[in-house]
Amino acid sequence: MKEKSIIHLDLDTFFVSVERHLNSELEKKPILVGGIGDRGVVAACSYETRAFGVRSGMAMKFARQLCPEAIIIKGNAGTYTQHSKIVTDIIKSKVPSFEKASVDEFYADLSGMDKFFGIQKFAHELRQTIIKESGLPISFGLSKNKVVSKIATGVAKPNAEKIIDYGEEKKFLAPLSVRSIPMIGNKTFQVLMNLGVREIRVIQEMPVEMLESVLGKNGRTIWKRAQGIDDSPIIPFHDRKSISTERTFSRDTIDVSKLHATLVAMAESLAYQLRRGNKLTSNVSVKIRYSDFNTYTKQAKIAYTSADHILISKVEELFKQLYNRRLLIRLIGVKFSGLAGGNYQINLFDDSEEMLNLYNSLDKIKNKYGERSIMRAIAMDTKTIGRMSNPFNGEPPTVLAHRKQ
Repeated sequence: MKEKSIIHLDLDTFFVSVERHLNSELEKKPILVGGIGDRGVVAACSYETRAFGVRSGMAMKFARQLCPEAIIIKGNAGTYTQHSKIVTDIIKSKVPSFEKASVDEFYADLSGMDKFFGIQKFAHELRQTIIKESGLPISFGLSKNKVVSKIATGVAKPNAEKIIDYGEEKKFLAPLSVRSIPMIGNKTFQVLMNLGVREIRVIQEMPVEMLESVLGKNGRTIWKRAQGIDDSPIIPFHDRKSISTERTFSRDTIDVSKLHATLVAMAESLAYQLRRGNKLTSNVSVKIRYSDFNTYTKQAKIAYTSADHILISKVEELFKQLYNRRLLIRLIGVKFSGLAGGNYQINLFDDSEEMLNLYNSLDKIKNKYGERSIMRAIAMDTKTIGRMSNPFNGEPPTVLAHRKQ
């Protein structure tokens, strides 16, 4: 069986690069993009700031202390999404199938293209085209699978290329830090450090059973990745346009408390679906169908987001504008459209570190125990939300209730 050729492309310091593209005076200067208040979070940082110990996800207040001369930019999610789309469209026009892993990260299967172009030549020209047409720096790694290619991209950065020939995967990986392996976070890294495991070559030499006994089933996956083994497929990119849900009541109602609770549950569920699918929405719609079957909708454009507290507030606002209190309601619905790739981090220009941690914690619980395992108290008594079109396979929330499994 012929080996595959998988390319991983990653836009270097994406938010920072977009800001420099828009303002050349920012070149080679230390840049922080994120929340500008003391409670804000660093969404992205330039290489110049990393020399001072600054990292993405760090509290902005602490980052400013580490690098006082840094220029702080609030950032604009819509602008970054537009530039991501430019790059996405270039890749879409050049390769038959690709995966958009995030707003600034892509995979593509180039297997078989050597019959026509030469894979390495094609990959190089693709990168040069992206740089020329988008004005943004981008790096790539090329190997026989996604994991090795992603690690190779990290080695190539900034703004360069790294190609791993067939059969050279283990040799390439051996001297690298175990932190280079995707899925090794802070906790796992600390466990490995306590065992004296710092370089990937040590994992390569360990029996898989030993790593599995320490890290559970993840140990086997980490061991395989350390060997350069990975069979995860490219997930073809499809640009979803909207996600929605509706609820038809068994009996027409004007119970405002019931309507409000249902709308909150709908918005909360859809927001979670967005985050799970690494999507953001820029348009919110609310639909009401009255007992006489007349149907009305109202929508509003918003800044790209996937945050419950923003989306619930907008849904409530639209419902109030739309609702005629004299008529019984048969159906209500909520729709998020104008979707774009990107995770919640590009939304943090006004949010705090506490808010980021809260959403991460809530989503971890939902991912582990199910979407309805934790929700706002007001939504506890709502029945399972009705039809969901295009679900992803993937006031701040202060009053929450956790359902035991």
